[in-house]
Amino acid sequence: MQEILETLTSNNDVYAYSVADRIISESMDSDKWYKYFDDFTALLNHPKSLVRNRILFILAANAQWDEEDRFDTILDDYLSHVTDKKPITARQCIKALVQVGKAKPKYISTIVDHLHSADLSQYKDSMRPLIERDINDTIEALLHDHVGNI
Repeated sequence: MQEILETLTSNNDVYAYSVADRIISESMDSDKWYKYFDDFTALLNHPKSLVRNRILFILAANAQWDEEDRFDTILDDYLSHVTDKKPITARQCIKALVQVGKAKPKYISTIVDHLHSADLSQYKDSMRPLIERDINDTIEALLHDHVGNI
């Protein structure tokens, strides 16, 4: 696992992306990577935004296997990336929240509340409308299938 973590944080972003993509893809069909949940969580606040992007999606893909409710302990930290200092990371987090909410419907209310209250004033005028659209799309996707869970 140490080698995987080193790859995910390496400067070879193309290779790191391909490894993350494989982990995400495999996590859609199997809990093979869930046992490393805590290892992935340790990278959630990595200084490099590309690493955070990868980890957000890896954790989201593994939310469906979280029968131990380990996601409960990281939800606030995960949601903090809705307003990540890097707008692309904020957008990636917002998009990944659809998968988290669908895997863990009990979080939908918290996610929607957090998205509604997100302070986007730190972002440039050129990015803010994109993030707002992502927020609206995510809220719509979450509420469309799970109206009874909020």
